[in-house]
Amino acid sequence: QEVLAESGGGSVQPGGSLRLSCVASQRVLSANDMGWFRQNPGKARELVAQLTSQGVTNYADSVKGRFTVSRDNAKNTMYSQMNNLKTEDTGVYYCNGEPERISSWGRGTQVTIPS
Repeated sequence: QEVLAESGGGSVQPGGSLRLSCVASQRVLSANDMGWFRQNPGKARELVAQLTSQGVTNYADSVKGRFTVSRDNAKNTMYSQMNNLKTEDTGVYYCNGEPERISSWGRGTQVTIPS
């Protein structure tokens, strides 16, 4: 089974930036439509950004203009560059296939933007 590992989270002040990474154990990122998801305690996991196998990007309205997803096929890695972070961006971020999951959910990476 495919294994996905997220990293790059942290705690930054509002207005700061972070770059998340999603590393795949196999060359699947370029062959699948992928997404970045965010989840907070007691809430459903929500899709914040998508990167299709064709290179098309889609963003939730809440992050549009601030988040940029990209992919490095040679490194089997997908990124989410997150700028001008807001308190509402706080959450655990996961990557997986979107709309079709390609793996069980990983541990995610925690992003905290204090108020």
